[in-house]
Amino acid sequence: MTTDPTSPDGRRIVIVGGVAGGMSAAARARRLDTRARIVVLEQGHYVSFANCGLPYHLSGEIPDRSALLLHTPASLARTLDLDVRTGHRALAIDRAAREVTVRSAAGTYTLPYDALILAPGAEAVRPPIDGLDHPVVHSLRTVPDVDGMRARIDALTDASGRDAPTAVVVGAGFIGLEAVEALVARGLHVHLVELADQVLPPLDAELAPLLAEELLTRGVHLHLGASAQSVAAMDTGSAGVARVTLSDGAVISADLVVVNVGVRPASSLAREAGLELGARGAIRVDADQRTSDPHIWAVGDAVEVVQAVTGAPAPVPLAGPANRQGRRAADAVCGRRTTPQAPVLGTAIVRVFGLTAAVTGASQARLRAAGVDHEVVHLHPAHHAGYFPGAEQIHLVASFAPDGTLLGAQAVGRAGVDKRIDVLATAIRAGMGADDLAELELAYAPPYGSAKDPVNMLGFVAQNVLDGTMPQWQAWDLDEILATTLVLDVRSRTEFDAEHLEGALNIPHTELRQHLGTVREAAAGRPVSVHCASGVRSYLATRVLLADGRDARNLSGGWLTLQAVRPGVGRPEPAAAGRR
Repeated sequence: MTTDPTSPDGRRIVIVGGVAGGMSAAARARRLDTRARIVVLEQGHYVSFANCGLPYHLSGEIPDRSALLLHTPASLARTLDLDVRTGHRALAIDRAAREVTVRSAAGTYTLPYDALILAPGAEAVRPPIDGLDHPVVHSLRTVPDVDGMRARIDALTDASGRDAPTAVVVGAGFIGLEAVEALVARGLHVHLVELADQVLPPLDAELAPLLAEELLTRGVHLHLGASAQSVAAMDTGSAGVARVTLSDGAVISADLVVVNVGVRPASSLAREAGLELGARGAIRVDADQRTSDPHIWAVGDAVEVVQAVTGAPAPVPLAGPANRQGRRAADAVCGRRTTPQAPVLGTAIVRVFGLTAAVTGASQARLRAAGVDHEVVHLHPAHHAGYFPGAEQIHLVASFAPDGTLLGAQAVGRAGVDKRIDVLATAIRAGMGADDLAELELAYAPPYGSAKDPVNMLGFVAQNVLDGTMPQWQAWDLDEILATTLVLDVRSRTEFDAEHLEGALNIPHTELRQHLGTVREAAAGRPVSVHCASGVRSYLATRVLLADGRDARNLSGGWLTLQAVRPGVGRPEPAAAGRR
């Protein structure tokens, strides 16, 4: 074993891992300290690549592979005087001696440090599936991964005289959905397998069906609530074709299997060095990214962060936080004033063919698990002025604390989703509430938005709900609502005849004032649960009923949300007996 030579001048900064967190730390440290000796150890062949762009290179949307390679060791040496060593794996940390043991193709050596920054990232979870070593099985995390998948797809699609190849994607999270889109773009038949009962499990349940419908429309076969049990060679026949068996008994012949079921912190190096880890195996750091060792910092997917809203500690594998953490660690190493890490919102976005889905803050499931009291609001506004051609509907869900503070928001739509989620993420970070959203001054012109932007409307509706102006009921309470209240459908007669809840009374909202006696008689002392298509007409009707002394409430999000939560619940009846 050899010892790496050291420079007599400047501090010795060693960074384990590149890509987002590690390279952000290295570049910032160089800008702050021009004399430091900065060594970056990367076990792979690529130290700085756009991993978020991999699915789009797989699809061909980014045709040039070199576009993914942001920097090379040579370019980093030339521009930032960084000593970047690819193919070098950190094996152990001697905290007492302040040395890292490193293995490369040339042998093993020790590398001394004054400051050590760990950016090992995350590693793919290996699910309990028999046969994951079958040659048709791939993952989508690195440049070699996408190279291998492209080569496999090229071979499959170049084969003459055969049907379109079939792919099975295991895991319907963000990366899984991006993989599905890419594979369909390459002409493959795709089966998507997800253990949860919905696609994109972080998404609130009432929005997920929109993505499922888009996937089905694009010819994707969905297997929800099922897991892959095994990948095995076919009993007879084609080489390079596998038999994928699912937990529900389905068997799929697959030319390609893509497994992306999640990641876990790559924290073994830190654990073996005796650094403090969190309950989920992530490296525990302070507000300056410093670990339990005063000479070691950690950044990126391997570290534990505080989740905004709930305050729960957990790893959050996102590029944005990793880049900011790298900058913060470099500031701390170089003795600069740092901005302590803020709780992480987990803001994320994904394109699913023609739809965009985005999340920020705490989901309803996370709020319930944390015991956080909240009120949920649903809206379906247009992304810009409705009278301007091309207006697309945005499906918005947001959770508010009883005092009006915004806790989380999610959206799905064909346009304008990214803009609204970014505004709402900023609002959560600033501690804004319903009143603040209502008063936000946002850019408006008919091609871009509305005078009452969807963000403003979210604030208006939340104000009405929280101050009692608009009592509401939720789609997931339907069974109790049907059993204990009068359901009043204030849509048009045409809408009612097409589909409606059994036993509902239909009075179009424009005729309600003339039929208040009918409502009183039908309610017979029960509360009145009102709904329309999206919640707007039924809000007007609810106000009329409240003024008449009725105990009335409005369905949040209307029939659109109800159909997402309880698909197929409405059915037409002969002779609309409940109509007035």
